[in-house]
Amino acid sequence: MDSVSHDSETPAHGQQVITACAFIHQRFDGVEKVFLAKRAATKKFLPNVYELPGGHIDFGEDVVAGLKREINEEFNVNVAIGDPYAVFTYTNEIKGSQTIEVAYFAQLVDNPEAITLNPEDHSDSGWFAEDELDKATTPTKGIDDDEFVAVKKGFALLRGEQPSF
Repeated sequence: MDSVSHDSETPAHGQQVITACAFIHQRFDGVEKVFLAKRAATKKFLPNVYELPGGHIDFGEDVVAGLKREINEEFNVNVAIGDPYAVFTYTNEIKGSQTIEVAYFAQLVDNPEAITLNPEDHSDSGWFAEDELDKATTPTKGIDDDEFVAVKKGFALLRGEQPSF
């Protein structure tokens, strides 16, 4: 049986890779929540951790179009993409690359019940309020991870607050 190959594993030694992620937010019973998906256990890079949905932007691809494509491929839903609000970098030891990730505000165009996980990409998902983010952390990706910092910044901006630096 062939092993599953993921773009997060494609060698890119010494390269910078561009990715985009979506802070998909929605109010449920008056509480603002963000959609996070748990990476599949088969992933070599950050298996079993929750993340903002998104992925790699192809060479020459518009970033917003690439983000919409990734979300549709991985969750079978469409999103409206808003403004970018955070940028962070990390090293992917599997690829041998540095990733520059741009976080955008987004909202579902489709109903939340329409979200379908691609098991090659994600094993679970959920909607998390800001005070529930600790439920999405793991020993390998804590609340001080740059992506969770970006999620907290997204919640602060939605409240109209200027995040501290």
